[in-house]
Amino acid sequence: MAGCYWLPGTTIEQVARCRGLVKVNLSGCHLTSLRLSKVLSALQHLRSLAIDVNPGFDAGQLSRECKATLSRVRELKQTLFTPSYGVVPCCASLQKLLLYFEILDHTRDGAVLSGQLMVGQSNVPHYQNLRVFYARLAPGSINQEVVRLYLAVLSDRTPENLHAFMISVPGSFAESGATKNLLESMARNVALDALQLPRTWLNGSALLEHMKFSSPFYFSFSRCTLSGLHLIQRVIHGGRDLHSLASLNLSGCMHCLSADAVLRRVEDDIDCSILETLVASCCNLRHLNLSAAHHHSSKGLGGHLCQVLARLRQLRSLALPVCAVADPAPAPPATHAVPRGFGKKVRIGVPTGPLASQPTSVFWSLLKSLPFLQHLELIGSNFSSAMPRNEPAIRNSLPPCSRAHHVGDTEMAAIGQLAFLRHLTLAQLPGVLTGSGLLSIGLQCQQLQSLSLANLGMTGNVAYMPALLDTLKHCTRLRDLRLEQPYFSANAQFFQALSQCAALQRLCLVSRSGTLQPDAVLAFMARCLHVVVCHMFTGESVTTCKTLQQTLLRSFQAERPALSVAIFPLLHEDLMDAIRDVPLVHLDEITLFRSRVAEEPPNLWW
Repeated sequence: MAGCYWLPGTTIEQVARCRGLVKVNLSGCHLTSLRLSKVLSALQHLRSLAIDVNPGFDAGQLSRECKATLSRVRELKQTLFTPSYGVVPCCASLQKLLLYFEILDHTRDGAVLSGQLMVGQSNVPHYQNLRVFYARLAPGSINQEVVRLYLAVLSDRTPENLHAFMISVPGSFAESGATKNLLESMARNVALDALQLPRTWLNGSALLEHMKFSSPFYFSFSRCTLSGLHLIQRVIHGGRDLHSLASLNLSGCMHCLSADAVLRRVEDDIDCSILETLVASCCNLRHLNLSAAHHHSSKGLGGHLCQVLARLRQLRSLALPVCAVADPAPAPPATHAVPRGFGKKVRIGVPTGPLASQPTSVFWSLLKSLPFLQHLELIGSNFSSAMPRNEPAIRNSLPPCSRAHHVGDTEMAAIGQLAFLRHLTLAQLPGVLTGSGLLSIGLQCQQLQSLSLANLGMTGNVAYMPALLDTLKHCTRLRDLRLEQPYFSANAQFFQALSQCAALQRLCLVSRSGTLQPDAVLAFMARCLHVVVCHMFTGESVTTCKTLQQTLLRSFQAERPALSVAIFPLLHEDLMDAIRDVPLVHLDEITLFRSRVAEEPPNLWW
């Protein structure tokens, strides 16, 4: 029942009738403490539970039978929207604990929240049997304050059987005396299979030299300043067998493929020998994230990043910076723009010329070597979404890397080789001219379920619009579409083409100075009966946005109770308040942009 945010509590209560349940996922469901108590009291065989902890939660309202059920729960996933221990203190047999901190610093009334509200709220949580600890924090100081209260217990006594310890924090997270003691205790007493730490805990630290690993399956060093030399010495060597490693996240690690983190400049080439060592040691990788960094290859034969990565035949998901896939000595990008004046018109359709042939680019060869790839992300190393988490919209962004200008329509056409591709993200590709490569994707990637496009071509105009309209006609299995492009015109033509995506369920449009046609939106929603998410943040006025939002809800919510509509001016100062009621499942999966490859360990939750 995860994500069933529209169901009333009385309906969710019916779960209690299924008394033999062993696993229950109620994430996203609205439940009071009393209703949760009633449900759990009846589920005596429960071993795995996922719930939300909302403002007003009171553990004192949980019955004795409910607490008895919780005492036998071994796996708990808890999403916190208020400072609280939730049901953790009741779970004496916990082996896996996943915590998602989604607490806002301020209430709707402007009151500042504090973790001190948790003092005296409960007894010490039970961690003695814990094997997996995972915490993901949304931006905000309150989330850091609350997670420290959870970690304080772990620092007193590290569980002997702990084998996975992961904390995902945006930005900086200062190391405290308690967390330092925890890490030192882990280094002495446990052998880990999965590790992710805040970057500030790893930067300049010798911690990795002392950590013991058993058969590691997941590492994340996202946004750390570790050099490639240190990564090789501290993680790969030392007798560690990394053939078991399935997932590796090095996003934002600017120096991870270079020998020296101090002397390296952004425009410098990578040290290919480091990448080769990494690939040879982690030969069974299935998920690899190298995005948000400048990984430039030299002109040497066989020394390109794409050529080395082609050896990872087990890869199923891959995230790369756009500049990393450019050929080392690229020719000026071909001009496919429509000529002005009375010249012959160019039709946007099936690619001709260089796109129809078999290019010999390193990126084309890479994808040819990875035919079973299911998830691909090409994200500009300087890209930042105009809609960050819990912050006002970003009005200006950094220009793309100079090498990214040589990645465009031909490279997009190469993606058409991936017959099993399900998830595709393309962001900040300034070399896109007509977008003709999109049509190759639409025609050949028939398994595609989610598509995210952001800042393709020159941001001043949307030259790829005709190609996009042609492409959408072929995306028969597309469920999620996210478009982020300045000056995008969501007109009748766009929505007419989008209506042909028969399986579409969620749409998100983010466009600074963009426009939309309310009548076209209404007609689209009337035709596409499966669409339950319509989020649009453009340059339209507050009045236009609110009127359209109210009309959509009034017209379609009765027959689509799960309908989530959020329409608001992108650059308005109240944008954060406007989206705070968006269900987390949609906010996480489509509304907010982020790289998702190797973001979490595989199969973290059932």
